[in-house]
Formats: sequence, structure tokens, C-alpha cells
Amino acid sequence: MTVKKAVITAAGKDQRALPLQTLIDQDGEEKPVLQMLVEQALSAKVEEVCVVTWPGDEGRYLQAAGKWAGRVRFLAQPRPLGYGHAVYCAREFTGGEAFLHMVGDHLYVSQQGQGCARQVAELAVAEQCAVSAVQPTRETLLQQYGAVGGRLAGRRDVYRVETVLEKPTPTEAEQKLIVPGLRAGHYLCFFGMHVLTPAVMEILGQRLGAAPDGPVTLSSALAELARREQYLALEASGRRYDIGTRYGLLTAQLAVGLSGQDRAEVLARVVEVLADRELGR
Repeated sequence: MTVKKAVITAAGKDQRALPLQTLIDQDGEEKPVLQMLVEQALSAKVEEVCVVTWPGDEGRYLQAAGKWAGRVRFLAQPRPLGYGHAVYCAREFTGGEAFLHMVGDHLYVSQQGQGCARQVAELAVAEQCAVSAVQPTRETLLQQYGAVGGRLAGRRDVYRVETVLEKPTPTEAEQKLIVPGLRAGHYLCFFGMHVLTPAVMEILGQRLGAAPDGPVTLSSALAELARREQYLALEASGRRYDIGTRYGLLTAQLAVGLSGQDRAEVLARVVEVLADRELGR
């Protein structure tokens, strides 16, 4: 199994403008979020990227892809039938191959030299199976994410997925998603980054056939995948930042800035703002 293609979903009505926002990357260069995501995918040795958009947004996204536009294809989700359907819209692009999947409303900041996308792709190739990046998340945020339960799989940061729930309640999580070794009140929630096998497209197709008017979630397909074949979760060495939440763009920009070449300048400006506030200026 190789991972040569990537699918970025950006068709959500409330999230469609987020990948077009401009931030300063770790090298101090101003660029749209979409371009940063494409570059992260390419860093994982992906050769071609497909972006699933809201109908009519293709032109704006093409411009936002910048110098990578020639390696990006754009497909519109014709009807808003859910996240799972948005992924399924790229089935012809993936062509029965495994693919990297990223969501368009998250930014990923690695805590080591190797990017998050590459970490996930390399584990998927090594183990020849689907892999989802996860991040320990406190239970008060469970309503924002899908979450997994399982057991360690040979490494302290890799888990064999046994259960997948979409936005569980704390009670559901406590009953079904306990993972040995996590702090109390924390659960493994999706990072917004996966390497998915062709079986996922097959499952999504079956579910959409049974419910043609949707919505179909990706989490439900991943729950079925865990019952069919080996499926791993990787606690990626990095952090995800949901730019669609309140102050999400600000938080993501700070995280990117503090991890880049201008860290000292960014930190100095933050301290200056805090000092001004403390002095009442």
C-alpha cells in the first residue's frame, strides 16, 4: 500500500470560507490556510491533492492554492449530505487506492521536524492499514469531535481501534471509550487527519445507498471499518487547531508563529500586549 493522493474536505456551509483565510506560516510567509494544508500533504510524499468544495467555490480555491494549483484538483459536493458524503465525492479521484484525508478547517502544528501528515502516512504504509491521527482531549470538548476506544498496539502512541463514536457524551465515552494510560477525563479524539483504505469508500457507498438523502458521517464508516480490518490510531506528535471555533484563527496563528522562525518576535509581541493590558494602556 502506498499513499500518493490526498483529499481535503472544505464543502461545509459554515466552514467553506475558512481555508481561504490568510495566515503567516512558520517561515514567515503570508499564505492562505488551503495552501498550508496542501503543503503539509505534499510533505507526506503525496503527489496529487483533491479539494472537495461547496458548488461555485472552485475558482476561489484555485487561487488560494497558489503555486501548487497545478497539483490540486477541485470537486464540488453537489448536495450537503454530510461529511461522509463529502469524502465519498472523491471516490473516482482516489481510484480504489489508499489516500490521506485532511479537513479544511484545521491546522496542524508538529512538535518535531516530521510533519503530522507524514507521521500518519508512514505508519499506514508500514502497517498496511488505515490510520487515524488522534489527540487526547478533555471530556468537555467531546461534543466537537469523533472519538475512538481501543488498546495499545505495540507502541505507547499507537492504538488498535475497536470503537468509534461521533461526538459522544461524557457518559457514553466513559462507558465505551476508555483507553488504558490516558488521564482521567480525557479521551482519544480525531485529529482531522487520516489515511483511509479503499474499504472506507465501499462502506460509505453502502451507507449512502441505504440513506440517499443522508446525512452520512465518516465516523460511522470508520466504526464499520474497525469491525472489518485492522485499523490503528496514532497519537501524533503535534497539535490540531480548529480554526472554525471562536478565536480559532487567532489560536492557530499563535501556535504556528511560536513554532516557526519568528518565535522570539511573536512571543515578544504577546508579552507586550499582556503588559499593556496589565498597565491599563
